[in-house]
Amino acid sequence: MSSRVTLGFLLGFIGVVIFGATVPATRLALNGLDPFFITFGRAALAGLMAGALLLVRRRVPWLGRKGAFRDLLLVVASLMFGFPLLMAFGMQTVPASHAGVVLGLLPIATTFGAMVFSGERPSPLFLAFSLLGAGLVVVFAARNGGMDRFGAGDLLLLGSVVACGIGYPVSARLARFMQGWEVIAWALVIALPITLPAALLFLPREFAAVPTPAWLGFLYVAAMSQFIGFFFWNAGLAMGGVARVAQVQLLQTFVTIALAWPINGEPLDLETVMFAVAVVAVVVLGRKAKVGGAPAPAE
Repeated sequence: MSSRVTLGFLLGFIGVVIFGATVPATRLALNGLDPFFITFGRAALAGLMAGALLLVRRRVPWLGRKGAFRDLLLVVASLMFGFPLLMAFGMQTVPASHAGVVLGLLPIATTFGAMVFSGERPSPLFLAFSLLGAGLVVVFAARNGGMDRFGAGDLLLLGSVVACGIGYPVSARLARFMQGWEVIAWALVIALPITLPAALLFLPREFAAVPTPAWLGFLYVAAMSQFIGFFFWNAGLAMGGVARVAQVQLLQTFVTIALAWPINGEPLDLETVMFAVAVVAVVVLGRKAKVGGAPAPAE
């Protein structure tokens, strides 16, 4: 495997660690903040940071590239609105660790999204490893009561998985001729005419009434989950391939559960660790399976 693909895996893993804290941080933010404010506020704050960075770096939009603006709108719809809104409402009815299990289906959704939106053609062996990893996550959910408690919150979380299955491969498609951080930056700036007024509309009336942990959770999902995490994630997808690097997301469930312990007070057990080790093994084996068809990213 080339050093470029290996670096893509490393960058993807850093992104997964950052994203893995999103669910626990959102859970914290919900203890005092409205889901609509969390959704629009995180995107608005990240959009202001993105706009400042674009100005400092003197970057110009790539809208002359055919399909670029359309793809950016897809990223806005799926990752600025679809994922955070569905996740915030879903998180109102399920524990952070349970949500992490449902979001463990992200890799297989992203793999199929890569086939549709990025032109990648995973080999049957690769798809087998992807399904095996997803199967381990489903078994883990079943053994931890994830199936008998399936309800409206899980449906919302599944919708957020679909949103990412669209947004991630489209972001990677843009990252073939733009830098990874520019993709999310321009998407956030394009969304500002909607996110900023909406954030102000749902702004808490009494700031002092909102607990400090809720604000800290909000700041994390705005700065890290909505913005900085994509620096690593988009670059990793573009360098290593969407379907291949997406398998690192299988670890996100266990990152989320591990972080839910100190952040949300939800205990970690030996079974979770054992399943995490098994998933790591699947990811390592899946790295050697063939994935073809995607054009090489631009330098």
